[in-house]
Amino acid sequence: MRRLPTKFDGIVHLAPDVHGDSRGFFLEAFREDVWAENGVDVAFVQDNHSRSGQGVVRGMHFSLGDGQAKLIRCGRGSIWDVVVDLRGGSPTYGEWEAVVLDDAEGHQLFVPVGFAHGFCVLSDVADVMYKVSSYYDPAVERGFRWDDPAVGIAWPPEVEHHVSERDATAPLLADIAGDLTFPV
Repeated sequence: MRRLPTKFDGIVHLAPDVHGDSRGFFLEAFREDVWAENGVDVAFVQDNHSRSGQGVVRGMHFSLGDGQAKLIRCGRGSIWDVVVDLRGGSPTYGEWEAVVLDDAEGHQLFVPVGFAHGFCVLSDVADVMYKVSSYYDPAVERGFRWDDPAVGIAWPPEVEHHVSERDATAPLLADIAGDLTFPV
């Protein structure tokens, strides 16, 4: 795997070796020792899988307390995957970065605790798989509005955005910033 550059300290973007021929392809989707060599020494406890249609936006989500680190990949289709720095005192607090994850290149993104995460589906359909470091707990699950103007995420304009009621009515980041205590 190759490590690709990212804007934020702690975010890890890896590109696996994809071995393809006329039959299809093979890649290692997860290899603990390679991720550890790249600074990701996290015990994952759950695998999640979502399927969404074109233009679906999911985000911006995060968990309070110990948080939930995520290792994300797109196994079918293509997504525009975005993270926002929520670490108090960070020089990049409130800034965002996005990468394309798709089924052709197999890139993966590690999102540590202290970052919000979301994505927009670019293809007709996308299957997104992600490992998480803690079990889902609705009591600590939080989010902020996907289109918060102060954060200014430039969601892909080439698709019509479809957003859940929960994500559309989430608070602005500034309204919940005082509740966030993620270390840098």
